[in-house]
Amino acid sequence: MCEESGRSLVEVIGIMAIGAIMTVSAVSLYNMIRGNQIRAIASAQLEQIARDTQMLMGMRGDYSGISVEYLIKAGALKSERAPLGGPWSVTTSADGKTFAINLTELSVGECDYFITAMPKWASQVRVNGMPADSTADSCFSSRTNEISFIAQ
Repeated sequence: MCEESGRSLVEVIGIMAIGAIMTVSAVSLYNMIRGNQIRAIASAQLEQIARDTQMLMGMRGDYSGISVEYLIKAGALKSERAPLGGPWSVTTSADGKTFAINLTELSVGECDYFITAMPKWASQVRVNGMPADSTADSCFSSRTNEISFIAQ
């Protein structure tokens, strides 16, 4: 009598399915952790940009004439690359007393991150033109969100 040893096809498929589920879970967890880390790094970079701008322009008493190009020439920024999202800008208020760091083309996750983790260095945060409020859903579901961090 011949005795067979080994696994059946159903057992092999079951093990492969379990492995696939574990792989998908690990990849999604990695992407979530990576996204949070990128946002935390961008937040630290924005704080440094605000501090450098305040130090550079604070001696003048106002922030008029400020821009990304001006900050690069003054040595406060290394490049014109945005910390997060797409094109960005640094603008001043009409009276020159405050300046805003404006990020564009943010995803809904990036937008939600800055609403829930409002930076202490910013006196106000505006999302898509409206004041940020953690209770209101002001982020768009597409990658068209704009955030302005206003600092004094």
